Amino acid sequence: MSALFSTYALGQLQLKNRIAIAPMCQYSAKNGLATDWHMFHLGALALSGAGLLCIEATAVEATGRITPADLGLWSDETEAALTKVLTAIRQYSDMPIAIQLAHAGRKASSQVPWDGGQLITPADGGWQTSAPSAIAHGVAEQPPVALDRAGLVRVRDAFVNAALRAHRMGIEAIEIHAAHGYLLHQFLSPLANHREDEYGGSLDNRMRFPLEIFDAIRAALPTEKVVGIRVSATDWVNGGWDLEQCLVFADVLQQRACSFIHVSSGGISAQQIIPLAPGYQVHFAEQIRQQTGMPTIAVGMITEAEHAESIVASGKADMVALARGILYDPHWPWHAAARLGASVQVPPQYWRSQPAAYKNLFGPTKIGQR
Repeated sequence: MSALFSTYALGQLQLKNRIAIAPMCQYSAKNGLATDWHMFHLGALALSGAGLLCIEATAVEATGRITPADLGLWSDETEAALTKVLTAIRQYSDMPIAIQLAHAGRKASSQVPWDGGQLITPADGGWQTSAPSAIAHGVAEQPPVALDRAGLVRVRDAFVNAALRAHRMGIEAIEIHAAHGYLLHQFLSPLANHREDEYGGSLDNRMRFPLEIFDAIRAALPTEKVVGIRVSATDWVNGGWDLEQCLVFADVLQQRACSFIHVSSGGISAQQIIPLAPGYQVHFAEQIRQQTGMPTIAVGMITEAEHAESIVASGKADMVALARGILYDPHWPWHAAARLGASVQVPPQYWRSQPAAYKNLFGPTKIGQR
């Protein structure tokens, strides 16, 4: 049997296989509202046969958006727009859906990537960003405002409010975004956090605010709700956040009943030097899994079925997440199942597309001819 296509319980959430679709920013919302693009994009991925679909980084407040075109979940209007998308998807797919809740911090108020991705100042139609410390992400950029106590409370409450909205919408899992150089990662990394209060300095202090966010969300939701986190295991910069610190953070999260940890890397500094190669982040997930026993998701240049199979079969991670690879090939799980001799759930409208070479690729089906 294929390990990749074996079932898996993520907390009380039953998954048909170990393939997750990673959250991928689409920069296609209008004032935080989901649009028809999200209907097409998420709808297609929900028919892919993966075990879990995670909605892109979704801002918990308007000033926490990476770009003006980011998806949001901070108001009744943003909730209603995303509910419309989810209602349509669930007519045709029972794939469990997660959402990544995020705040961009000092990386907010930026152009969409295809327009250059540079910071947009308030004078040019952007907004004032906030962060742990008044340290700009880019050398020539306007610095953020350091969050004061009231700001910390506002952001914490915004995360909780968004999580409650997601729960009300029936989204099955929450992923807290503490990676890729965004706000919670900024608190963790000594490169971005120069605070002199109880939220800066020592590792315990730098972990404090991300843990407060996790604890507040965990306390606000039913105990059976799946709540996990995405981390950057390293900044790839000397003197920054690294695996040793991340292992301490993961241990504390495990003690707080974190449902899973999704392991990525980088994003905090333009000085990062990343040794890109297939599976270049998998060893981070493996070490976190070995130390904590927490359900672990590996991601990063995992494009081949056999590679994904080996990661799960060897116990390096419990699941693998696909991002660019599944955008390029939205039926990646179908093709992976064919290569691994497994089967995958496919909508009956597509059953007749099963190649003649495979008998049960789409599971046992009886298709009449007319």
